[in-house]
Order: sequence, then C-alpha cells, then structure tokens
Amino acid sequence: MKEKLTIGKLAQKANVGVETVRFYERKGLIKQPSKQGGFRHYPEDYISRIKFIKRSQELGFTLNETSELLELKLDSSAKCSDVLERTQAKIDEVNEKIEDLKKMKKSLKRLAVCCEDTDVSLSECPILDHF
Repeated sequence: MKEKLTIGKLAQKANVGVETVRFYERKGLIKQPSKQGGFRHYPEDYISRIKFIKRSQELGFTLNETSELLELKLDSSAKCSDVLERTQAKIDEVNEKIEDLKKMKKSLKRLAVCCEDTDVSLSECPILDHF
C-alpha cells in the first residue's frame, strides 16, 4: 500500500522545505491535491518530480524551462532530441556566462593593480575612481 504523504512528509522525503513545495504549487510545477479528511495527501511520485525540479535548477534551468522539461517527460511523442536541444541551449548560455565572468575577472585584476598603496584614504582610492 502506498503511503499517504502530507506536505511535511513529502518535503522531508524530497529533501526540501514545506515552503518549497508550496512555491512549486504556486508556480504550477506540482498540482495541489484536494483535502481528504482535513489533510492534503500528495502522490508518492511527487517525490521524484520535486527532485527532478531541484536537480534541473542546480543545472541552471529556470522554472519555466523546468516546466517545459517536465511536459516533455510526459509527452509520448517527445524525442530525446527535444531535450538535447534545450540542454545544448543551456550549455551555450553557460559558456556565454563563463566568458562574461572571465572578462569581469580580467577587469578586476587590472583595477587591483592600481591600488599600490593600501594605506591611502578611501576618498583617494584609485579603484573607486574607476567605478
């Protein structure tokens, strides 16, 4: 027999907080079940669904993108190429962010070199002058 999961048990088993479950409900990523006997009982497959959502967020997917991935997962006509396309787009986005971060690092290093005298007053700080 399947265990009846209250929101607290669901959150615990999915390793998230109750507020995370409620947030996903508000965003439409999981459906809030109706009350039975004063409590809402969540299906056990919500555990894996929430873990899927969390993992996709860890990989940089937005909640909207995650929603699309969940829809694809349930679409019997979807192909692996549909997911690959979204994954490649995310890789491209990450690569762009990496390049931006490298430029930021290079600029910050140039600024750090400007500050030869660490005892100079803040009003004369050459780094702040560049902002």
